[in-house]
Amino acid sequence: MTDAPQLKGLYHFAYPCRDAEETRHFYEDILGLPLVNCMMAEKVPSTGEEQPYVHFFFQLGDGSYIAFFDLGGDEKPAPSPNTPEWVQHFAIETDSVADVEAMRRRLAEHGVKTTPLVDHEFVRSIYFFDPNGLRLEVAARTEAPGFLEEAASEAHGILEAWNARKHRAPAAG
Repeated sequence: MTDAPQLKGLYHFAYPCRDAEETRHFYEDILGLPLVNCMMAEKVPSTGEEQPYVHFFFQLGDGSYIAFFDLGGDEKPAPSPNTPEWVQHFAIETDSVADVEAMRRRLAEHGVKTTPLVDHEFVRSIYFFDPNGLRLEVAARTEAPGFLEEAASEAHGILEAWNARKHRAPAAG
């Protein structure tokens, strides 16, 4: 069997958007992420499907990207019908809790509602929605020394316990 090659990091996350300019304004003018690439096409390269679109990318500080597709229909992406809105989200890291708080103030100045600061014990973060309904998190790491190593040593056991619990639960009817 072929060994899995090392996957070194996120290149980009892509999401549909209702309106390219509205999305550009939010990510570039409010969040401060520069628009670094935009391409327009008539055909989907991976499928050959005839579908005009624009695909555009905003760069994060580590060189990865959050990207969007505007398919021209001016339709906001529909949320997943079987998933609570808090589950699917894109988390963006910043350097400090002070930076998370500064982003919270900036978002409020632009009329964007956020959660209060949430302490997850290893990160502190805020949550909010972009104009397309994508839930975003801005987080700063706060883990104590050794936390990540301890979490890694416990991860498989916790997942096994969850799987056992899930399979014991009666089916929802």
